[in-house]
Amino acid sequence: MRTGISFTVSPTDRSRLMALIRDRNTPQKHVWRAGIVLLSADGVGTVEIMRRTGKSKTCVWRWQERFATEGVEGLLRDKTRPSRIARLGPEVAERVVALTLADPPGETTHWTADMMAKAAGISASTVRRIWKAHGLAPHRWRQFKLSNDPKFVDKLRDVVGLYVDPP
Repeated sequence: MRTGISFTVSPTDRSRLMALIRDRNTPQKHVWRAGIVLLSADGVGTVEIMRRTGKSKTCVWRWQERFATEGVEGLLRDKTRPSRIARLGPEVAERVVALTLADPPGETTHWTADMMAKAAGISASTVRRIWKAHGLAPHRWRQFKLSNDPKFVDKLRDVVGLYVDPP
């Protein structure tokens, strides 16, 4: 079982912690962190600190340990946490760019974010971010698609013939 952390607070640290508590512009998280440390320094037990501050045992222990290792500065900043989503490597962006520059599958005229996301195995928002970073906008590309109609050439001659020699 864990035993309580005992530490002493120097007079300068105590005055700094008291100033944090008294200042009405101090963020509340800093106020209750300073309160936990001052109560601990005064010899108040963990259960009583929990009752007075309304914080959990692990929270009280965390800030006691942080003060013991880092001092007042440790109370004034939060630890950075890693993102819950792993970053995609550059090979994913290269693959999306290569697919974007290639023709889309089937009868479609251009890639959509949803189609690209399905093809690349990533989210549509990630596809949009990659496109934006690389200045790609496949939906804005101007292109001429020839018709698949077998009689297209004959119809084209008839229409062009009307422009060349109107009735």
